[in-house]
Amino acid sequence: MAIRKEEKETTKEETVEKEETPQVEEEEKKITDVPGIGPGIAAKLEAAGVYDLMGLAVMSPPALSDMAGIGEAVARKAIQAARSMMNLGFMSGEEFAKKRENVIYITTGSENLNNLLGGKGVETRAITEAYGAFGSGKTQLALTLAVNVQKPKDQGGAEGKAVYIDTEGTFRPERIKQIAEGIGASPEKVLKNILVARAFNSDHQILLIDKISELIKEGEPIKLIIIDSLTAHFRAEFAGRGQLADRQQKLNRYLHNLMKMSEQHNVAIFVTNQVMANPGMMFGDPTTPIGGNILGHASTYRLYFRRGKAGSRVAKLIDSPNLPENECQFWLTEAGIRDEG
Repeated sequence: MAIRKEEKETTKEETVEKEETPQVEEEEKKITDVPGIGPGIAAKLEAAGVYDLMGLAVMSPPALSDMAGIGEAVARKAIQAARSMMNLGFMSGEEFAKKRENVIYITTGSENLNNLLGGKGVETRAITEAYGAFGSGKTQLALTLAVNVQKPKDQGGAEGKAVYIDTEGTFRPERIKQIAEGIGASPEKVLKNILVARAFNSDHQILLIDKISELIKEGEPIKLIIIDSLTAHFRAEFAGRGQLADRQQKLNRYLHNLMKMSEQHNVAIFVTNQVMANPGMMFGDPTTPIGGNILGHASTYRLYFRRGKAGSRVAKLIDSPNLPENECQFWLTEAGIRDEG
């Protein structure tokens, strides 16, 4: 009887694998699956920053011809094949809704803040930006999310790892341990599941995004990318009005790469942003985020953090595709972001 039971279970597992195989195959299509693109040409494309079918599908035949050293006719066929494999085009609203069923939500640790973001927290397939003055709680939320993403899905996590790109030297392992102990998790295990990189300039920061794509392709279960802060290097390297256009163009390309990654790999992107005082504002709060309209349009959810009364912090939802402008109160505690101090 035991043998028969095992056979039944095996059969059931095989059935599940068969049912899931088409989806896996669709996700694992590579550039080398395109007719005319061998390993040598793929290596040239990767060196130029084209890692996936989408990058190939949106290229022009002359650009691909120059980059890969192939004829325009071959390049045109390769691009058409990539487009047909990607199934680029329109889908119905119903199909799009089904596609969004796999969106995962990562709890912030505060019900107030979760509710401000729609009820469940920071979502995958989106860029959530938090801006505010120093000490307003941006980095503390980033560290809390890096711990919470590792929780089971039924506890507000994504059962995945976090990547922390640190541009200002704000990552503290001791703080991660405190937050992990606050939720009853193993501090050592939690730290192992956070991949940290210190970005020393904007080019390094951009390069790290490509590295994350490689890690995901290698099987790392990354579900959250944190950039703290997004604009620090761009702001420092492009000083003055004469360089503003160059800065914004570079920042725009970077943000589009982030958006593409969040969509393709179903990961959440959480970025913190620096602020400046707007001297032209006579009334109200003069605090203005760096990055201008380019960053404002790229962020799916935009939060403004400021200090509140009695040691609290206030988060205001500035922009969202589906939620009203609102604000809430939260506290920074040893266990991370909480509703009470």
